[in-house]
Amino acid sequence: MLNIQAPERADLTGAVPTRDELVRRVAELVPVLRANSEWSELNRALPEESLAALADAGVFKMRVPKRYGGYESDAGTLLGVMSEVAQGDGSAAWCVSAWSISTWLACLFPDHVQDQVFATENVRVCGVLSPTAEAKPVEGGLVVNGAWHFISGARHSLWQVIIAMAPTPDGSSMWPVMAVVPLSDLQIVDDWNTMGLRGTGSVTTVAQDVFVPADRVLPMVAVLQEQFASQLNANSTVYRSPMMATGCTTFTGTAIGMAKAARSAFMDRIDRKITYTDYTSQREAPLTHLEVAEASFKIEESELRAEALAAQMDDKCLKGEPWTLEEKVHARAHLGRVFQLCKESAEILSSASGGSSIYTAEPLQRIVRDLHALSMHSLMHSSTNTELYGRILCGLPPNTMYL
Repeated sequence: MLNIQAPERADLTGAVPTRDELVRRVAELVPVLRANSEWSELNRALPEESLAALADAGVFKMRVPKRYGGYESDAGTLLGVMSEVAQGDGSAAWCVSAWSISTWLACLFPDHVQDQVFATENVRVCGVLSPTAEAKPVEGGLVVNGAWHFISGARHSLWQVIIAMAPTPDGSSMWPVMAVVPLSDLQIVDDWNTMGLRGTGSVTTVAQDVFVPADRVLPMVAVLQEQFASQLNANSTVYRSPMMATGCTTFTGTAIGMAKAARSAFMDRIDRKITYTDYTSQREAPLTHLEVAEASFKIEESELRAEALAAQMDDKCLKGEPWTLEEKVHARAHLGRVFQLCKESAEILSSASGGSSIYTAEPLQRIVRDLHALSMHSLMHSSTNTELYGRILCGLPPNTMYL
């Protein structure tokens, strides 16, 4: 167990940067992240230099409550920051996105639990929403056994938000519960050997008879119905929103930034000769004009969707307005569409880049693989989210509780 000292509840807040200031700070890090991206892939983790740079810029404070020195950043800010990080390193951006939503989830727990989680400055919280473990009631809490896969950023985290199946209070059935546990209580299985997002270090974590105190457990039903345990966060606009819609706004910027990085990588090589033609520069070929335009249209369309979703989130949070079922489903549809458009944009540019672009030294091939891997994520999968949206449009109920 971690030896945790809770911070004083005295004012730990400092100056909170504006959206433009935070985005500017991160934009200045892009060359550092880009220079380290190949190392990340080869070593299947993020380098300390990238982590330190992101921490110095304040990235890990975006979803931390202000009373702990955090920023409580809104959805629009996350969108801008994630897009910039992803233009440097897609794996870093994905980890930052995962840490951001997991940190937000930690903010739903009782305030004294948050005192423990946020006792460390720039603390990183990883997590997953799959209930692939079992929890048995014992005196004072639960004992958890099981494993969680695809835990991005686990190697660089102190806490993990876990989901497990536990008996309902009356013992008649099982239901999912959410808990927050120190990473030191879990085992890490290094099984992250993949074709994409290799730099995220998304390992498997394992619980073997891990005791979780009752105050660090929340029923998923309550979380999905926005019945949170924190009193001090109750009036914050950032924490009074649906879990899944919040996640959707957190991840869109990663895809957009990666698509922009793909376009930049393509443009860096645009003056190469097109083999077996008379074009001495690809820039002169009409086909190139069509491909670049089509790829850019897809990026622009994805940005419009992401910006609309972020604006909706921030507006509803500010006004304290509830989300309708249709709006929650539409948020997932937006997310899936953004990832589909960004993946298609990068694939167009990759196809147009010629055989020399397949070398590992060329960033475009890695970006395409990373976007492909992201698009296979259950939450980002376009077909799944589109089908869910279509069900609602056809007057059928959703076939998922994750809304």
